[in-house]
Amino acid sequence: MDLMKSSRIALLLVALACAQAWGQAPRSALPQRELSPSQVLGELRHGGYVLYFRHAATDFSQNDEKMKRYEDCADQRNLIDAGRADARAAGVAIRELGIPIGRVLASPFCRTVETAQLLFGRAEKMQEVRGGPAVSATSERYAELRKILATPVAPGANLVVVSHGNPFYSVAGPPYLAEGEVAVIRPLRTDFQIIARIRIDGWDALTSAPPK
Repeated sequence: MDLMKSSRIALLLVALACAQAWGQAPRSALPQRELSPSQVLGELRHGGYVLYFRHAATDFSQNDEKMKRYEDCADQRNLIDAGRADARAAGVAIRELGIPIGRVLASPFCRTVETAQLLFGRAEKMQEVRGGPAVSATSERYAELRKILATPVAPGANLVVVSHGNPFYSVAGPPYLAEGEVAVIRPLRTDFQIIARIRIDGWDALTSAPPK
């Protein structure tokens, strides 16, 4: 069995364990039903959703092994110029589409904070959206993230979470979010529903929707 296949199996086992701890069958990170671009845009303009972004494109020749503090950007995997350009362009598209944005929460890593700032001009660093170590053998690392995704958001704005691929995979299952991709999430108090996924270069597809 090659290393890549072994890694996929290990990630699947983690996702299954997390789902059992949450008390439900494993979900899929794909939308439960397909919505048209105009329907997605209408929902986002109304607000009340969580937009979970994976950070934009990064340099995979870098890693976080030598990092001692979140502020040590030189010892982390960072955005590449193409990722920065993609994030800026997506931020412009979101503003032009008239999608209201409330709080912008970001994992404290440099690549996630920078992505949030390029998208929305601000970032509220929060360890909980990355996931933390389990405090006991029976606790779940991503319990706080699940709570954030399930907690209702008031209409009129959308909550943004900028984090990583692994946390989302752990709470929502496969397939992985691509770098820069966003999952549009409807909070359901004790659970959440994915209504759409938008790739970093996919915001222009919503411009065909009727204006407000």
